[in-house]
Amino acid sequence: MKDLDDSKAPLLDHLIELRGRLLKCVWALFLTGAVCFYFSEQLFAFLVHPLKEAFGDGGGRLVYTKLYEAFFVQVKVAIFGAFCLSFPIIANQLWAFVAPGLYAKEKKALLPFLIMTPVLFLMGASLAYYVVMPTAFHFFLQFQGDSGGLQVEALPSTDAYLTLVMQFILAFGISFLMPVLLMLLNRAGFVTRAQLIGLRRYMIVAAFVLAAVLTPPDVVSQLMLAIPLLLLYEITIVAIWFTDRRKAVQVDVADTSDAPM
Repeated sequence: MKDLDDSKAPLLDHLIELRGRLLKCVWALFLTGAVCFYFSEQLFAFLVHPLKEAFGDGGGRLVYTKLYEAFFVQVKVAIFGAFCLSFPIIANQLWAFVAPGLYAKEKKALLPFLIMTPVLFLMGASLAYYVVMPTAFHFFLQFQGDSGGLQVEALPSTDAYLTLVMQFILAFGISFLMPVLLMLLNRAGFVTRAQLIGLRRYMIVAAFVLAAVLTPPDVVSQLMLAIPLLLLYEITIVAIWFTDRRKAVQVDVADTSDAPM
């Protein structure tokens, strides 16, 4: 019991603390949302840059087909940016609420996963923004031109484009959290390295099915999500091997120290 924090409180105090931390999360979302709404045009310009590059020097344009569409696009940009910016605050408040009830060993085990979650999400989102989206947009815009004597031109709406961009970023960002989930399941004893190796063939199928569901219906985007997922799966298996090996060494050292002289 020495590993636990000395703070013991009745249920009502925990509920009051939870209410306070939830209010801080709401205020963080509100303030970051207000800031993002103020800079919504700059944020949307950043999000639209891959499409602008795909159109090339010939230009291209975005349209809105409903009078209120442009305004709600700015609102969606603000909400999306608010969740991204306030995530560290929300995660910190969650950790501050849960941490006092954990043993010191549990805190030490969970803290790396809490740190790696935003890092892996950012890696997935960056892959989507800098690699996948430009490649997919170049592929989609190849269908412009003359077709049966008629001129075919891409005229995406602002709302449809923003929805597509958010789909790319969230799909890749959340998918890249798979190593965190698998490592946590391994730490909790639900899966082992041997089981993950045995499930490899099913993971290949699941990766392509997940990529088909989360990305637009083109082969390029699906491959760009499925292949990194499979690589992350293999990296997770290697990481579990290192953790199991270190745990075995620690057990051997403990047994040696406890052995009678």
